[in-house]
Amino acid sequence: MLYKKDLSFLLQEGLATGADFAEIFLEDTKSSVIRITSGEVTQIDRGNTFGAGVRLIKGIDEVYGYTNHVSVDNLHQLILNLRASFQTESIVKVKAFKKPQPIRSTIVKPMDSVPVSEKASKLQHLSRLMKSYDSRIVQAMCQLIETEQKVLVVNSLGTYQDDLRAHTRVFLSAVAQEKGNMQQAYDGPGRAMGLEFLDLLDFDKLATEVAHSAITLLSAEDMVPQVMPVVLHNGFGGVIFHEACGHPLEATAVAKGLSPFAGKLGEKIGSDVVTAYDDGYVDGAWGSASFDDEGKPTQKNLLIEHGILKGYLIDYRNARKMNMDPTGSARRQSYKFSPTSRMNTTYIAPGKDKFDDIIKDTKYGLFAKKLGGGTVVPATGEFNFAVQEGYMIEDGQLTRPVRGAMLIGHGKDVLFKIDRVADNLELGQGMCGSISGSIPVDVGQPTIRVSSMTVGGAGGKK
Repeated sequence: MLYKKDLSFLLQEGLATGADFAEIFLEDTKSSVIRITSGEVTQIDRGNTFGAGVRLIKGIDEVYGYTNHVSVDNLHQLILNLRASFQTESIVKVKAFKKPQPIRSTIVKPMDSVPVSEKASKLQHLSRLMKSYDSRIVQAMCQLIETEQKVLVVNSLGTYQDDLRAHTRVFLSAVAQEKGNMQQAYDGPGRAMGLEFLDLLDFDKLATEVAHSAITLLSAEDMVPQVMPVVLHNGFGGVIFHEACGHPLEATAVAKGLSPFAGKLGEKIGSDVVTAYDDGYVDGAWGSASFDDEGKPTQKNLLIEHGILKGYLIDYRNARKMNMDPTGSARRQSYKFSPTSRMNTTYIAPGKDKFDDIIKDTKYGLFAKKLGGGTVVPATGEFNFAVQEGYMIEDGQLTRPVRGAMLIGHGKDVLFKIDRVADNLELGQGMCGSISGSIPVDVGQPTIRVSSMTVGGAGGKK
């Protein structure tokens, strides 16, 4: 066990050769995975991540190291190794630790409060429900992922902050096959809470919708490539904003000048109907936390207001580079990673339009109901994203399903081409990768219309 006097001593040792900031991040995380494939249990895993990460900063220069042998002696040796990077006299002293602030989140049903057999039975039911939906469903997979993370962040500025974070997620996937044609549909809702999440959603309905989507794709036509209006549905449709616009608003890119939005605070970067936030704490949301991984309370950050760039997401070290204040946006996968600026719950704010009106007022276009995977270049905002489930819009009505559609463009261009924003904001869940590892994030938006977008596909001319 590490006492406050031990941690204060270690931090002071980190400052002994000229570093002006020292930080220790302690973590103890339990994890569980249960997978069911077509009604049969195919995986049950348990894990534990335990260790400490140490960061020393001088100016904007940083050194980082970690260990899973958490004792005063081992951490002291790690600090001695790290501080050898600096060769000047000590210039600052460790400040007295502040009283930790209360944690905002609670866990109603911890992961060990429900037997594994009960969890598996619930997943088996959902898997069989999908499998029995249609004889053409050849595989139905359900997976439950749970984590409970305890962290403590201490630093030389007096931060002494703990946090408790639970994440629970259910993956549903259905594979349909007919005459050599194979199609897959999936969904993966999650929340920052315990197993009470399983009582929050109608998973029977969700499983049926996934199976229905897989069957629908069997009869879908290949998308014909063209430039056209695209209506992006709410929820996970926000992944385009997250990837093509959110990442370039992180100080990780902005501080290096590797962002199309660097140096553009106060400038017009999108249409008047676009307002966007990154909120560090939305009660129960998958990407939420009471505190960031530097021990700072998370907050709601306004990024864009009526098309005007209002802010970036900034961690402590990059705040020094940019001469700006941190925004409670420092995150990391585990103690093995140094923190940096990352998103939490990033979304385009709701507008005044109605979903039905947006469809009715679109004479011809693509309705991207669900998006899949994609790629983006943060330095330029160039992206391409697969449409998992899409439908043509013809004469203001949703008509035939299409498959294989690929959305191609630049984030900075898309922001200006958003001309309709509905009032039906929803969030979608995902895992986001960057230099500080893979972390849970929410992406979101209401239904929006992009007036013109390049849509790729393998279909021929009609």
